[in-house]
Amino acid sequence: MTELPQRDATPPAAPERMTRPRLASRALRLYRWILDAIVTALVVVMILTLLGALAGIILDFATAARLFSSALIDHKLAHGVIYASDRELVIDVLSVFVLIELFRTFTDYLEFHRVRLRVLSEVGIAFILREIFIGLYDHTVDWPQILALAALLAVLVSTRIATVRFPAPSESSD
Repeated sequence: MTELPQRDATPPAAPERMTRPRLASRALRLYRWILDAIVTALVVVMILTLLGALAGIILDFATAARLFSSALIDHKLAHGVIYASDRELVIDVLSVFVLIELFRTFTDYLEFHRVRLRVLSEVGIAFILREIFIGLYDHTVDWPQILALAALLAVLVSTRIATVRFPAPSESSD
């Protein structure tokens, strides 16, 4: 006689309830996905902003060239005309450099899922240098402002040097 395999007397397991660690893991994955979506949207906005800034630079350059050529033709080459048009061009170019550094912050976040202090200090350095250059170019900055901006610049450069010299343990392979 052949024996039939015996069945296990335990009832089939009910669908397992989601445990707290699994729920937390899913919530964190959803959170990261939402953050990535937001930062990706910001990257798209930054690309559009950079393209707009580039178009502004091109328009400012065309305006400066037109003013310069009309001043040459009329023999009215006034320093004020060239200074006004050059000023806008210089400010726009410096602003683009700050936008590029800020753009690097967003792309760095997408790559490493964190904002690194080194990149933030570089953004701050670019922004402070922009302000110093514009103030010096306009002759509107006085010595207490220059000293304050220089002190802030020194702190940011020291931070940048420290982040390169003493990287975080997880950054040593970057």
